[in-house]
Amino acid sequence: MFRSTSGTRRVTLVLVALLLSALLVLPTQSQRLLQHIGVPLAPIVTLPIEALAALDRSLRDMWEGYVALHEVHEENLRLRREIELLQHQNGRLQEAASASQRLTALLEFKGRARSQTVAAQVIGRETTNWYRAVVVNKGDVDGVRVEMGVITPAGVVGRVVKTTRSASMVLLVTDPNNAITGLIQRTRDEGIVEGTAQGLARVKYLPLLSTVRAGDRVVTSGLTGGFPRGLPIGVITSIDKMEGDLFQSGDIVPDADLTRLEEVVIITAPREEADSDAASLQTQPPQQRKP
Repeated sequence: MFRSTSGTRRVTLVLVALLLSALLVLPTQSQRLLQHIGVPLAPIVTLPIEALAALDRSLRDMWEGYVALHEVHEENLRLRREIELLQHQNGRLQEAASASQRLTALLEFKGRARSQTVAAQVIGRETTNWYRAVVVNKGDVDGVRVEMGVITPAGVVGRVVKTTRSASMVLLVTDPNNAITGLIQRTRDEGIVEGTAQGLARVKYLPLLSTVRAGDRVVTSGLTGGFPRGLPIGVITSIDKMEGDLFQSGDIVPDADLTRLEEVVIITAPREEADSDAASLQTQPPQQRKP
């Protein structure tokens, strides 16, 4: 296409050059004749020349526009790849920052805890409908034993029901097979906290004359092993008090989000027990103290 345009331009230039040469070489009469002939023919000759020039400019503009568009497309692809890479890096940095915040909160909680604890990471989750449990990456070699309590900074998670050398299974507080002694913080009434089939928890065996109501907080009573006194379990949402019943019961929403567990704390020994053992050792005669 471009070669044809260039050839047309050359032919036109050659014709114009020959016409000019004829005007210069021919006699004056011939020149005047050509001038008279050329005046009316000039528009006819210039029309295709101008059309060819316009076509040439149009084709040149189209080519330059195509080249520019192609370069823009390539630039867009490059920028898109860079954006995807930055988004990937940003996601990794956000995940690292989130993990750092959780671990910082967990370490601060361990420092404030009234018990000897060990931090663990959730590495598995029970997917069947038989029971609700998670698997953590600490086991026998870390001092974890069955019946030890498991918590987060938000509240009670559950208790250890099985251990291996390097992992443990934790039965969640929302499992119907789990039972923890609880205390109503406001009324000081005690009951048993068990899981429900709906994935919540329920406090049972509250005194019939108790003034417990929705909105009351439930904490661990510390009367059974695994949990010290006062750890948050959840909030009562409703109370069942049927005529003729000997006890009241109430539904609980756990404080800890058990569906998003990533790191937990295992209570290896209540600090009160350790302090009590140390005090008893100090009061014993020297010959009776343990080495």
